[in-house]
Amino acid sequence: MKNVLLKLLFVIFTVSMSHAQPWMTNLEIAQSLAKVQNKMVLMVWEEATTYPYQVLVELDDGRTAFVQNMFEDETVSPLIWKHFVPVIVNENRYADWYGEIKDRRSQKYIDKFNDDSIKIMDIHGNILNVSSDLDSYQNISTIIRDYALNTEFISHELKGYQINPDFYSAYYLASKYLDFSMYLKEDIREEIIDLSNIYLEDAARFIEANPEEDQLTLTQRVALLKIQEYLITKRPKKVLRQLKRMDANNVEPNNQTFAAFLYYTAYQILKDETDAAPWKSKLSSVDLKKAQMLINLNS
Repeated sequence: MKNVLLKLLFVIFTVSMSHAQPWMTNLEIAQSLAKVQNKMVLMVWEEATTYPYQVLVELDDGRTAFVQNMFEDETVSPLIWKHFVPVIVNENRYADWYGEIKDRRSQKYIDKFNDDSIKIMDIHGNILNVSSDLDSYQNISTIIRDYALNTEFISHELKGYQINPDFYSAYYLASKYLDFSMYLKEDIREEIIDLSNIYLEDAARFIEANPEEDQLTLTQRVALLKIQEYLITKRPKKVLRQLKRMDANNVEPNNQTFAAFLYYTAYQILKDETDAAPWKSKLSSVDLKKAQMLINLNS
């Protein structure tokens, strides 16, 4: 542990002193540094470094420059380091990593994982920019605008999942990612929701692997969080349809406030004050504040 910390401190010192810091090659240390700096990890496979990796970058004067090799250009390197923690991952990591995700991710995610393009990941190695277009040269400035996220808002939950991956840490991280998405640009919001779903699916697997007396409550909580996504993606009518299938009378006691929050928010978005009113009394001031954010998001 001490050796890892010493390496990490050395990296931080080196980065602060250098304008052309080489990319990292140790994924675990890169993830640790990203955690400390509240950044995302920018990752490529080592195979991608064996040929000139051509990218675009926007200059201060508004022009777009063509960069012959991203890994060697002294303008691009400090720009990437400023916004991400960049790491080149050896191909010998591929088999084990692929084995962990092959039955748990969409084909689109697997394709992104497999290719030589830039991958923006959180500190647990889950890819955010799955939907990025590869039909043309990758634009570093666009990647920065879209994916250079300050992860301080979710840092507690990221660390909690890292320390103790179980139902609660996975669920709380999924929930926090959903909240985080509301503060971000609409054009990457659905990608953040997809990232949230990775952890929500983990939470569901923890329930199956470790059945408990409150299994129904936890399973229902996962379903309710999944329904909340539709408030963020501006589909309040689907929220109500899903809730009616669940039936408010069958909601477990510990989940009733959550269900009330979803009912109230969906009805308010639809400007149905009459049906929203009975649910409002069940909500705290914190719930009402969050509901208003979602209402504003849908306006």
